[in-house]
Amino acid sequence: MMDADPIYLRPTAIIDSDHPSVRDLAEKTVRGCGDPRQMAVRLYLAVRDGIWYSPYLPFEEPLYYRASYVLSCGKSFCIPKASLLCALSRACGIPCRLGFANVRNHLAGERLTDRLGTDVFVYHAFAEFFLGGGWVKATPAFNRELCEWYRVPPLDFNGRDDSLFQAFNSEHQRYMEYIEFIGSYADVPVEEIVNAFVKTYGERRAESWAQRRRDGGCDSGGRPVVEKNSAGDNR
Repeated sequence: MMDADPIYLRPTAIIDSDHPSVRDLAEKTVRGCGDPRQMAVRLYLAVRDGIWYSPYLPFEEPLYYRASYVLSCGKSFCIPKASLLCALSRACGIPCRLGFANVRNHLAGERLTDRLGTDVFVYHAFAEFFLGGGWVKATPAFNRELCEWYRVPPLDFNGRDDSLFQAFNSEHQRYMEYIEFIGSYADVPVEEIVNAFVKTYGERRAESWAQRRRDGGCDSGGRPVVEKNSAGDNR
């Protein structure tokens, strides 16, 4: 049985698994549980539903991906949510890393595709736990309430099998398509992500998003309101 590289247990400036707030949540979430798989499941659900999904937040600085910052916000998009899950896992002694893929959201709403100019989302993120001698993918991006608007069941995770977006929703419509798996990382590759956003969506779009969100940060509102006519506005 192989062992995970110790790098996947260490805190970083972004995946700050040694931050008191991160360690406190990790301890409360897994209290009384000694099985690593069940611990991972508890952590996954805590991030999936405890941190609401919102695509309309800053992305251009390392701060916005920092686990403790995401926890203080209570909402974020897929990459910061995966960063937080990774930090919680490391705080519990479970090796964890980040995985990235380019995906096509076939149910993306018109508002979001107009904003991006495409239905392809680059550097979609998920966490990868090291459990039972191997890596297992877990995708905490969309909270339960958001999934109801997509008409897909929220993604479950059992600690044994990969938890990735469904190809079809409950009405047999095409939902999420994984175009390319990019790779696995011990830390959030912020510069790489920002460059990919600029290359894919255009410099003008990326700069306008950054400018609109730069001042507000996570203080630009409370939990996002999920409206039926914007159910596809997700990342």
